[in-house]
Amino acid sequence: MSDLNATAAALLGLLHDGPKTGGQLVAEAGDRFGAFFSVTRSQVYRELPALADLGLLRLGKQGPRSSQQYVLTAAGKKAFKNWLLSEPGPDHLRSPLILRLVHAGSLTAKQRESLITTARSTYGQEQESAKSAAKTAEDPYAKAVAEFGLAHAKAVLKLLDAIPTA
Repeated sequence: MSDLNATAAALLGLLHDGPKTGGQLVAEAGDRFGAFFSVTRSQVYRELPALADLGLLRLGKQGPRSSQQYVLTAAGKKAFKNWLLSEPGPDHLRSPLILRLVHAGSLTAKQRESLITTARSTYGQEQESAKSAAKTAEDPYAKAVAEFGLAHAKAVLKLLDAIPTA
């Protein structure tokens, strides 16, 4: 089954480390994927029952406040492996910031300056986080992704420098 959507595959991948609740998956996705692959709470809670219905997950222990753990099945491991080996297709960059910058000519100079100042602060913080992650990563794959995050933040900061505010 290599026709998993990327969100389903992301969840199966995260469950390789052991059973997790939907909330734990949302948090771990944010930590592991950062800005490169966003996974929303609604996506997670929509995908989990569908993956269980397909036999790729099974219900685990009931947790506090009615939280439900999900456990990866052998079929889920196989489906994830098939997804990993399938052709990834094109990447799709969906950046609300870049979309705004494309239309920045419709803003006043003060509005453009505010947009760029806010974005510069955000990407400056992302750059620092990525530097730290790259320095501390022990796993070579996590290190490579952190270094990509650092290059991405630097590229966005360079883009922001090229946008005229006047």
